[in-house]
Amino acid sequence: MDLIKKMKSNLRLMVQVVFTALTNGYFLGFAKGRIYQGDSKKLCVPGLNCYSCPGAIGSCPIGSLQAVLGSRNFKFSFYIIGFLMMVGAFIGRFVCGWLCPFGLVQDLLYKIPFVKKIKKVPFDKQLRYLKYIILVVFVIIMPLMLTNYAGDGNPWFCKLICPSGTLLGGIPLVSMNSSLRRIIGPLFTWKMFILVTTIILSIKIYRPFCKYLCPLGAIYGLFNKYSLYRYEVDEEKCTKCGLCERKCDMNVAVYKTPNSAECIRCGKCIDVCPRGAIKTTFSKSKQSACKSKCSGCKSNCSSNK
Repeated sequence: MDLIKKMKSNLRLMVQVVFTALTNGYFLGFAKGRIYQGDSKKLCVPGLNCYSCPGAIGSCPIGSLQAVLGSRNFKFSFYIIGFLMMVGAFIGRFVCGWLCPFGLVQDLLYKIPFVKKIKKVPFDKQLRYLKYIILVVFVIIMPLMLTNYAGDGNPWFCKLICPSGTLLGGIPLVSMNSSLRRIIGPLFTWKMFILVTTIILSIKIYRPFCKYLCPLGAIYGLFNKYSLYRYEVDEEKCTKCGLCERKCDMNVAVYKTPNSAECIRCGKCIDVCPRGAIKTTFSKSKQSACKSKCSGCKSNCSSNK
């Protein structure tokens, strides 16, 4: 019984580890310092999964979107936009909480003990808008507008900001390729600075990259209110005790805004609620089905009498 309880409490971590391993499972790439270029690289995976990671078997939707927007041959991708809309409409930022490799990295860093944690940073509310600015400026406008003589733009977010790309792609490739080590310059130094800063902050602050910088989280967050998978608060059961808000590492007042764009669907609020007031639309549907089955059973029993 204790084993089952322990497995249940670590379910999210296990899903994160398994999904990260599956989407970055080309171990030969790490061994040889080469990027996997098989057919599956044409497909996007839901989370921030760097194309340049030697083990990546799929593409990051943000990187793919920039590649299309920066191409002189294409200006719009129905596949990438459709993929983001489909995933967002179905599960919203559940991707961030359960399926994103860099989300897992930040979660593990935050678990490091003996470091005083910062629950809420100054100007937290204002800083949350940074990821939307990054989405508009670095992911959309700059690849479209800043082009070379041939008409091609750069994936500016990947090139200038993304710490996930540096950690999972840049460092492994540079460490395995002497030719790359000879040509690294100020840009790689800048990216390493961003990565090291993100790592240090992640030890003290829960998921700073997700909260303030991630354009993919910004996109999925827009769907949280409308996705099929949502949180619902039973007003009759909820006493507004605030336990859910205190437990939430993303600083969401769940009893007020259960489908905030900042919610990554980790489920901690559901576990901590003493009255079981917080449910998901999926668990609610399951309960309704069970009640329907039970009521049907009772009517059959009464008729048999």
